[in-house]
Amino acid sequence: MKRLFFRLTAILCGLLSFFLVNAQTNPINVVTTAVPFLRISPDARAGGMGEEGLATSPDANSGFYNLSKTPFSQYKTGIGLTYTPWLQDLGLNDVYLLAASGYHKINDNEAITADLRYFSLGSIQFSDYNGNNWGEGRPREFAFDLGYSRKLSDKLGIGLALRYINSNLTLGAAAASGSISAYKAGQAFAADVSLTYKDLKANSEGWTFGFVLSNLGSKIGYTNDATQKEFIPANMGLGGNYTKVFDEQNKISFGLDLNKLLVPAPPVPASGTDTVSSEALQEYYSQSVVSSWFKSFNGQWNTVNASIGAEYTYMDQFSFRLGYFWESQDQGGRQYFTMGIGLKYNILGLNFSYLIPSGSGITRNPLSNTIRFGLVFDLDGPAVGTTNTDQ
Repeated sequence: MKRLFFRLTAILCGLLSFFLVNAQTNPINVVTTAVPFLRISPDARAGGMGEEGLATSPDANSGFYNLSKTPFSQYKTGIGLTYTPWLQDLGLNDVYLLAASGYHKINDNEAITADLRYFSLGSIQFSDYNGNNWGEGRPREFAFDLGYSRKLSDKLGIGLALRYINSNLTLGAAAASGSISAYKAGQAFAADVSLTYKDLKANSEGWTFGFVLSNLGSKIGYTNDATQKEFIPANMGLGGNYTKVFDEQNKISFGLDLNKLLVPAPPVPASGTDTVSSEALQEYYSQSVVSSWFKSFNGQWNTVNASIGAEYTYMDQFSFRLGYFWESQDQGGRQYFTMGIGLKYNILGLNFSYLIPSGSGITRNPLSNTIRFGLVFDLDGPAVGTTNTDQ
């Protein structure tokens, strides 16, 4: 039953739905984690740029990507809200991600933030391996962050966020079988550490770089068996973005993010068999969290994915965005183009992104036609003592 819940979550998150349909000589060993909703981009702006967000200009949603950008914002307070229907191309109309974020600059050098992600997996009919009905439930997961960031200089910023994760996959299921009582909501704690370096001219033209270690935390379990806890999606990200300013009205930025999953590969069946040995499973689950981060570099560079994005802005009021997301074929093969627009009037900003359909038939990308709607409120005007060097 436990494996059923993990498989269900991964499929609905669209992170295990992209295996190759062409025959391969070597078996695919996809690195998987619990709570994969943490890997879904929760921001419409980044969603329009291929999910690039590590070194873009700061906004209310910076905490989801790189918290250390926040002190460089020209606004003192920001609030962001985003709604993402998920996997609607597969006919799932009740699966969605809600995200809320906000920051407040204590002074010109320091900021505090709070972020919330809520993922609903819709209505699920539960049953055991024998097909016995356990009732209907609405599994849901959420993560809540609190963060602090500050400038170390006019060019360098750091950030630290603490995260609480709750994953309730059996919520509402009828206990028709007494064994369901063995399952509980999974809980974990994690942290993000981030750095931002800006090398901008007086007109805001130049480079920005971001480095982030995210979801560094405990394993998560859905039973009282401490030996069966799963890894959460620890990640290392490095991004760069260049802004070209043509005049006071027109500018364009280009960026690239590289993200590496810091999770070891699961064991594979021994040669000539189709099952994994109990010894291999025990060794995998017994790895400590810290050692697993380092082991993830042992021949696992295929877990690196790339986000390429561009954003054209006119009068700081209209933005047009394009992007491309790439993932290795043997880690799921998510590869797609995105586009988006942004409109801003006074304190209110509207963002919209769209994942362009690709493939056909059994090769069709399940994330095709994914849309995101976002609202951003920039409050209190430019903070006292700051200049517009973040755009």
